[in-house]
Amino acid sequence: MSNIDWIVLIFTLVAVVVYGIFVGRGQKSNASYLMADSKMPWYIVLLGIMATQASAITFLSAPGQAYTDGMRFVQYYFGLPLAMIVICITFIPIFQRLNVYTAYEYLENRFDKKTRVLTSLLFLFSRGLSTGISIYAPSIILSSVLNWNIYLTNVLTGGILLIYTYVGGAKAIAHTQKLQFLIILGTMAFAGYLLVQNMPNGIGFKDALYLAGKSGKLNVITTNFDWKDKYNIWSGLIGGFFLALSYFGTDQSQVGRYITAKDNTNAKMGLLLNGLVKIPMQFAILLIGALLFAFFSLKPAPIYFNERSYQHLKDTKPEQAAVFEREHQALQQKFNSESKEILAQKESKSLHINTTIKRFKETQEQVKDLHVRVEEAINKSNYNAEKTDTNYIFLYFVKTNLPVGMIGLLFAVIFLASWGSISAALNSLAACSLKDVHLIFAKNLPDDETELKYSRLHTLGWGIFSIAVAMFATQMGSLIEAVNVLGSLFYGPILGIFLVAFYYKSINGQVVFIAAILAEIAVIAVYKFDIVSFLWLNVIGAAAVILFSAIGLLFYKPKAVNS
Repeated sequence: MSNIDWIVLIFTLVAVVVYGIFVGRGQKSNASYLMADSKMPWYIVLLGIMATQASAITFLSAPGQAYTDGMRFVQYYFGLPLAMIVICITFIPIFQRLNVYTAYEYLENRFDKKTRVLTSLLFLFSRGLSTGISIYAPSIILSSVLNWNIYLTNVLTGGILLIYTYVGGAKAIAHTQKLQFLIILGTMAFAGYLLVQNMPNGIGFKDALYLAGKSGKLNVITTNFDWKDKYNIWSGLIGGFFLALSYFGTDQSQVGRYITAKDNTNAKMGLLLNGLVKIPMQFAILLIGALLFAFFSLKPAPIYFNERSYQHLKDTKPEQAAVFEREHQALQQKFNSESKEILAQKESKSLHINTTIKRFKETQEQVKDLHVRVEEAINKSNYNAEKTDTNYIFLYFVKTNLPVGMIGLLFAVIFLASWGSISAALNSLAACSLKDVHLIFAKNLPDDETELKYSRLHTLGWGIFSIAVAMFATQMGSLIEAVNVLGSLFYGPILGIFLVAFYYKSINGQVVFIAAILAEIAVIAVYKFDIVSFLWLNVIGAAAVILFSAIGLLFYKPKAVNS
């Protein structure tokens, strides 16, 4: 990067840290540190919810996901709006009425302590691991730009955001998320504009869309039903609904955003608007990936977007790399030529365009096959290499095509997106481990000052844990898939516990506790044997808790249940 880019990057990051410390100063109690005194208006709730969900993975990995697999990933969010409505009707009124610090406090009142602790532990494990993956995503950038060791960049990435998260708590997180998300949206929109402007002369937005469409990258809706297909309209509507219901309704990293609202109305407005805005936003980010494919169909693309991993192959197996490069050069010239030919024939309305498109698709498959062979060779030559280069595609475009200053700002954006989600996650992890585990087993309840100190120590502890997890994230492939697969392993049973709590008053804590453990075992088994795609795990987990609870009633006579 140029000196100007470094100045833009460092200034942006330092400004956010200083701002976070400033707005979060003067914390004196856990009500302020963990819940921001429950005074947040709807627009800060909205931006906080979106910033918590839209981590660096969203902006780094999603364009690469669309580049490789098309835009069908957007169907993953189709169940989101309906889930927001259900949460506003059922979840929010209960959480607001009980004035809870965590979502799992309600479960002790409804069931018992062990159910509360079990559910919180499931959340802590899944969210702690996924937060580590979220730290790893921006670490890729530092590692690539500076050519530094990835383990060092993991420590730097996770350590810097800990400063204002540790000091300012929920208040600092809410206000920095507002600033971060506004910068992010503006910068990503400008990056999309520059992507179209950097197309070869005479190629406009419509031409790029046409080429992306003929490449199969605009596959926004796929209606085929297949249990093992990860992204289609059925898995998105049904599996996505259950995942969103669990994530926004029972995951403390999201519950912690809207329980900071000053009342029910502000909390509901923030959630409902999130349901309306999220799909268009994700569509636009994925569209950047589809346009990137059109861009590299018209201009030379690298043989492998993770340049460091490919360099290792060249160093260890130069003869094999040379063979790959000769094949790549020939295919790339052919692919670029056929892409331009399609657009030229489209303008002239040539009758031969279908034949050209057929040849174009055949070449596209050959390019894809070469990429698979290169990837397999890299993974065989270096067991520490990342499994794919999906996370580097957008990054490569940024480094090689954007103007001075914009590169530094876009790198800052990926850090800010990461910080928004990670800081909220650390705050929620601290709230749960303190309130749902630590204080439950404490012999004496601490005073306000001591409890605030404990909250900060829990925040620090989870920060260190997440950085440690980031050290092992290199083997997870596409990060946006990895984090969602991880959530799907645990969200279903957690959601099932809450659904039983809300709608099945005859079932008590003893029954649901055993049902949840059995359901989690079932979900892990289904995933292990690759029976269905991961989105369906959310449905299976929730349904299993309900089913096992119903069976449990046949063998266990319940006592009176608290309302």
